[in-house]
Amino acid sequence: MATLDAWAEGKQEPVVSRQAEISRDPFKVLVATIISLRTTDEVTGPVSERLFALASTPKEMAALPVEAIAEAIHPANFYISKAERIRDIAIRIEKEFGGKVPSDMDTLLSFKGVGRKTANLVLTEGFDLPGICVDVHVHRILNRMGMVKTKKPDDTEMALRAVLPQRHWKPLNTRLVAFGQQVCRPQSPWCSICPLSATCKRVGVERTR
Repeated sequence: MATLDAWAEGKQEPVVSRQAEISRDPFKVLVATIISLRTTDEVTGPVSERLFALASTPKEMAALPVEAIAEAIHPANFYISKAERIRDIAIRIEKEFGGKVPSDMDTLLSFKGVGRKTANLVLTEGFDLPGICVDVHVHRILNRMGMVKTKKPDDTEMALRAVLPQRHWKPLNTRLVAFGQQVCRPQSPWCSICPLSATCKRVGVERTR
């Protein structure tokens, strides 16, 4: 982890982590994470702020028409379905949980469209609770390095929970997401500048830069 910490020095963190640092608001973290799915940080950041300027609480979000939410988060991928999901979640939080985002995994997973990645981000970034958020970057990098041998991100999370000290759980996602976007790319990773190249097994890598 120290090597990744050194590499990350001075580099921009993923947008959801930045949102958490600014607001420490679990609802904003939840909404920003939903928007970020299959969407770049360059899009997620500005459209999230545009939406939060209209509504920043579950009550305010529930009062917005789906069309207004969709317009605010466009051009995020799947912006219409995401707008519907965000409003439905806001309504449920307001009605069933008194306007407060629940802070346990099982309840978060009961929201339509919320998987373990999103739930873990809400717990770690919104509530500062232990959790391992495994997205496609984390899953790809750890399998590529030979640290795990798993088929799905959820399997990678469980494998890490069994072996990784808890103090490394939260920073793992922040470090590896940025690393996966900039160095350990899905295709033709930049192995020539990778600080982890000496220990990487390059599983499945056919071509490097």
